[in-house]
Amino acid sequence: MAADRESIEFDVLFVGGGPACLAGAIRLMQLAQENAVELEVAVIEKGAEIGSHGISGAVLNPLALNELIPDFADRGCPVEQTVNGDGFYFLTRHKAYRMPIVPRQMHNTGFLIISLARFTRWLGELAEEAGVNIFPGFPGQEILYGADGRTVVGVRTGDKGIGPDGQPKGNYEPGIDIHAKVTVLGEGARGSLTKALDEKRGLSHSHMPQVYETGIKEVIQLPENSDFSSRAENDIHTLGYPLGFDVPGGGFIYQMKDNRIALGYLTALCYDDPGLDPYDMFMRFKRHPFVAEIITGGKVIEQGARTVSTGGYYSMPQLATDGAVLIGGGAGIHNTPALKGIHVGMKSGMLAAEAIMAALQEEDYTRATLDRYAALLEASWVKTEIYEGRNVAAALSRRGFGKWIHLGAQYVTKGRGFQDPMALEADWQTLRPAGARRDGDQGAKIETDGTLYVDKLTGVYLSKTMHREDQPCHLVVHDLDLCVNTCYPKFGSPCTRFCPAKVYELEEDAGKRSLKINPSNCLHCKTCDIKDPYRNITWVCPEGEGGPGYTMA
Repeated sequence: MAADRESIEFDVLFVGGGPACLAGAIRLMQLAQENAVELEVAVIEKGAEIGSHGISGAVLNPLALNELIPDFADRGCPVEQTVNGDGFYFLTRHKAYRMPIVPRQMHNTGFLIISLARFTRWLGELAEEAGVNIFPGFPGQEILYGADGRTVVGVRTGDKGIGPDGQPKGNYEPGIDIHAKVTVLGEGARGSLTKALDEKRGLSHSHMPQVYETGIKEVIQLPENSDFSSRAENDIHTLGYPLGFDVPGGGFIYQMKDNRIALGYLTALCYDDPGLDPYDMFMRFKRHPFVAEIITGGKVIEQGARTVSTGGYYSMPQLATDGAVLIGGGAGIHNTPALKGIHVGMKSGMLAAEAIMAALQEEDYTRATLDRYAALLEASWVKTEIYEGRNVAAALSRRGFGKWIHLGAQYVTKGRGFQDPMALEADWQTLRPAGARRDGDQGAKIETDGTLYVDKLTGVYLSKTMHREDQPCHLVVHDLDLCVNTCYPKFGSPCTRFCPAKVYELEEDAGKRSLKINPSNCLHCKTCDIKDPYRNITWVCPEGEGGPGYTMA
């Protein structure tokens, strides 16, 4: 669509308002002050405000935070609780067994339990105090390239006021072209611009495929007589039921302020059963006697979902290209065995800032210069953490008892195990044909009560998700005929199950099937973009400010 677009110039543009970008922006302004350099730095965020799209089952290792803001406690960092003890349990269908050993990567005592939404808002306030320009409600829609067709020179934000037919309405506002000497992509897992840049420049061409887990999380208000705060452990992780041995995943329960807990369940998207529903796994986890006893009498006050990049070191793409660098979860920077990504994401942004400052001083923004960031990461504690877990995702994806032998060998050898590297299979390739099975039955359906056990649509309501209804669908299904004529016969339309927000529904009228899409439900988790077996779904940013409105998660 041809339009007269406003153009703004910055020295550095951070795309994404999460901890990685905000830590990077703060560190860059610190370096500018140390070097007496004036910089114009911007952060754009697709959510209505900083933190509104941030959800995590968040135990924060404060290592990077201490480096960035040593006096964080005095500056009002919003900490929910400090971990006073770790609980690691194996669940069978009816029992919970406390494991005698907690893996060393999951030793969290002394770490901080946070609300990611609140923590991110606080970082945003500090960034603004440091002079960073922050623009919430501005999704990055398209990467801008220079005259050579390869150098990243900025980002175009999304148009506003486009009707469902793709035509401008009376309130149409064209997006803005934001130009920068260096663009930092920190969109989180499966970022749409990161994906586009990867496809154009082949940043992952010689790397293992990235793999993901879909996590569903709730904040639950416990009753006044709850005794969770008196437990010897306020940081609980589980494995086993309901996923069993073959599919990786597990649950967590973390203590928060005001007699609340954060409770969630993650399902690895390497599963092969097209009938599996991650939301159903989450509900079964909640109904397990061990969990149900903890949450009895509680009320869900917020729910949400997101995907996490778990592939590890060998799945990380090339981190720098001409004019741009990748940081945080979008670059696969995640400590998989520790179940943590915030602190390593923050540190990646801080290291990127150091490399960018050197590039600005040299006035050279090519990959050769920006690759200093990758070198700094390789020499940092981030590399040490991630490298130890380099084969964990691959081992977990194996079926049968053999996976535990691989994991044990990796634990003893600090990551190497019997094979190094172990091969990974992309999540979209793992489904097996459904055969005669079409209803995704996982056994008796879990009953909901609308208060403590809520269905998908109630969960969407509790996420405070909102989208303008009369805009183009941001979930692009490229071939609807393929959905009903190919995907349904072979896989039983798994999108109707793997989406945690009931975005996709299969309808039948007079014997004719069709796929109904409910984009206004979308939680921006990107599961559909990852797991669709035909790669027939592409997630793109909706109009600015659309999506969840997390405040506590």
